[in-house]
Amino acid sequence: MSLMDIVQIKEIIPHRYPMLLIDRVEELIEGQRIVAKKNVTINEPFFQGHFPHEPVMPGVLIVEAMAQAGAVALLSLPSFKGKTAYFGGIDKAKFRKKVTPGDTLILEVEILKIKANAGLGKGIARVEGKKVAEAELTFMIG
Repeated sequence: MSLMDIVQIKEIIPHRYPMLLIDRVEELIEGQRIVAKKNVTINEPFFQGHFPHEPVMPGVLIVEAMAQAGAVALLSLPSFKGKTAYFGGIDKAKFRKKVTPGDTLILEVEILKIKANAGLGKGIARVEGKKVAEAELTFMIG
């Protein structure tokens, strides 16, 4: 499956504005891999205070965007339909470059392992082909 728009994303994960941090799914292999996109605009509510004279997307929200993409990949599986993916853990998070208004954040998450009601994924966020962040993400499905 590919090219999922925001309406379809909202059918899979419960996030809504201002916490929905993916705009589109470019590529999806259910339960295995996803590539999603977030267009970062100056209108994002967090830019009002982070930082007023130098707007930078908070690293924690970049990780959240990766997690939302990973949740879409997991919850697309028929066995998880209608469920919610929660954070079970974040490991090895690294931030390499700033993400600022006008950037398009490309979020790639590979699901490494699924066990009963949990999953482990590796997320990488890029802007213009350059890695800006990465993390290992643990999901609890409930």
